[in-house]
Amino acid sequence: MTASTTTATLPDRRSSNRATLVGFIAILLWATLAPLATLAAMVPPFQLVATSFLLAFLVGSCWTASRGDNPLRYFRQPVAAWALGVGGLFGFHFLYFMALQAAPPVEANLINYLWPLLIVLFSALLPGERLRAWHVGGAVAGLAGTALLIARGGGGGFSIDPAHLPGYAAALGSAVTWAGYSVLRRRLGQIGEAPTDAVSAFCLVTALLSLLCHLALERTVWPDSAAGWGAMLLLGLGPVGAAFFVWDYGVRHGDIRALGALSYLAPLLSTLLLVLFGLAANSGIIWVSCALIAGGSLLASKDLLRRK
Repeated sequence: MTASTTTATLPDRRSSNRATLVGFIAILLWATLAPLATLAAMVPPFQLVATSFLLAFLVGSCWTASRGDNPLRYFRQPVAAWALGVGGLFGFHFLYFMALQAAPPVEANLINYLWPLLIVLFSALLPGERLRAWHVGGAVAGLAGTALLIARGGGGGFSIDPAHLPGYAAALGSAVTWAGYSVLRRRLGQIGEAPTDAVSAFCLVTALLSLLCHLALERTVWPDSAAGWGAMLLLGLGPVGAAFFVWDYGVRHGDIRALGALSYLAPLLSTLLLVLFGLAANSGIIWVSCALIAGGSLLASKDLLRRK
């Protein structure tokens, strides 16, 4: 590599690294999802998703408007962009909640958490991306650590019951949906279509579809405490709000392979927060999982950490 080529590629590398760090903010926000959802547990799932995505729409629109832009103009997107945006955001949550209803939460969660590994693998199909051994190794280590965490939460074992196959299929569908959404949003970024500001529009339609599901399937229940209301508000501002915007920016402009593997930090950090706030019991398995997930994340982030 010549000196001129090195100089030309350094800005691109730095820009990609910054975007990856922005995407990592989403992973940190998703780590707060379980503690906040626990505090707002009295609110039915689709009602919670509807209110959270409505707040996400308001957050994204305010951000767009603060830059002197008109949020409404981002509603004009190609049909394919709408299908991907709404299908990814609403489809993932719909399938995930269906999986939790039709299969034991332990197995459903484990199957759903295949999505980081699938992002790493699917990214190899993108133009200009190259999947390396440390990306796969890091993702597999993260999956192993997550499996330990979820097995611990379900009493340490798994059961395969044919009656739960529809739930397993829904959980797998949610994993494939989110991985496909993330990778295809990267592809749209490569061709300059449906910018991150358009996510606000997708959030609004997702909120409306979630509201319809709530009205059809659930009874409306609002929080009965200040903590519950605060948790519901923070969900819409953070893990089910701003997280989708920084994640979108990260997967479009950063290292999607590293972000996929780093995503396994979310269930680990979430479990640690539950333990810290007394919402879950401590266990040695947590620290074994910590070593696997942290080590896998560092391995998958080799491109970001190594020095030129």
